[in-house]
Amino acid sequence: MPLIKAAILKVFFLLIVTSFSACGKKEHQKPNSFREEVFSQNNKQQIDKEQVETSFFIAAANVSNALISKSQFAQKRSEIPIQELSKKIEENQNQLLQRISEMANKKLIIITDINVTHKRDLYELIDTDENSFSRTYLNSISESLSEQINLFEKISSETNDEKILKLVLQYLPDQYQLLRETQRLKTEFI
Repeated sequence: MPLIKAAILKVFFLLIVTSFSACGKKEHQKPNSFREEVFSQNNKQQIDKEQVETSFFIAAANVSNALISKSQFAQKRSEIPIQELSKKIEENQNQLLQRISEMANKKLIIITDINVTHKRDLYELIDTDENSFSRTYLNSISESLSEQINLFEKISSETNDEKILKLVLQYLPDQYQLLRETQRLKTEFI
């Protein structure tokens, strides 16, 4: 009888130990799955943030390249007030493009010029006659500056990257000023 009681107590003790250890594993598994879920969400948010920033750098660089090309062409073919505006735009966009390229390189982002729309705008500008060149150029520059302003405003609301926000704060007022000058010249020439 004492052997049976000892065997029953051993089995009972093993059942208690295994049930407590099983309960403990379930409790530890829940936080692990929660941590994994939180990590997964944070990782997804980080990837989304990087994609937004990458898209911004590429789009802003493409707009800057287009503005530079159009402005260089206008300096050769337009009248003095437009030539002066074109020089300002070219200088501003060269500085901006240099900053964007530096920032993108630090983040290991490769900027490629893949925007066909801007190339088409440049070809349309090249194909215009002398009478409509100023109007075509100023309209094209207005659209590009507006696009760049929209990119700056959008990224400022979608990122918390301090360097990008500083870039926006530095260049956004300049873009507005260039757009106002372009609009003023449009009223004079159109």
